[in-house]
Amino acid sequence: MKKQFAVIGLGRFGTSVCKELYKLGHEVLAIDHQEEKVNDITPYSTHSVIANGTDEKALQSLGIRNFDYVIVAIGDDIQSSILTTLLLKELGVKKVWVKAQNYYHQRVLEKIGADRIVHPEQDMGIRLAQHITSEKIIDYIELSADYSIVELLATEKVAGKSLVELNVRALYGCTILGIKRGEEINIAPVPTDQVEKDDVLIVIGHKNDLKRFEDEGL
Repeated sequence: MKKQFAVIGLGRFGTSVCKELYKLGHEVLAIDHQEEKVNDITPYSTHSVIANGTDEKALQSLGIRNFDYVIVAIGDDIQSSILTTLLLKELGVKKVWVKAQNYYHQRVLEKIGADRIVHPEQDMGIRLAQHITSEKIIDYIELSADYSIVELLATEKVAGKSLVELNVRALYGCTILGIKRGEEINIAPVPTDQVEKDDVLIVIGHKNDLKRFEDEGL
């Protein structure tokens, strides 16, 4: 389903978000106060505008409250990030996601009503650390302090076994959400589906349970 996104701040993070959303077929409004950055993103956005996220009248003229999501990707200027977020919430934007620079920035964003706060460098650092410390982990997404989704590489130990035989939920408290095999993905596996060597298992669960499954089940 096509959605409308606005991205304010076209540094590396904001530019990456714009390009990926546009690639996925969504409508993307790219906003930055620097003309060069706006010109660079034009081929990868539905609309691109030179504007300052702290300018309330400019935001109103862009119809910012009508967007499904507004992503505040302003870089090192924490004051502008906070003021932009505050204005967006006061203007009635439904969902405001904001890039935070540090813990204190996050605390302020929480208090002024940011709907979601992201730490790109921290999140990538966690994923990298998880990846390089285990040959079985392909990717890692932290859902909360306790729960995660991981992509785990199936070994010969589980090859040829069905999900019901593996009994992952009962033995480890985890749930297999999907199975990737080459370019294909089974997003609703049934108990009789078999796992083959080098399949990628998409698993959700408590971090401790996921670790047990990785160490003992695979």
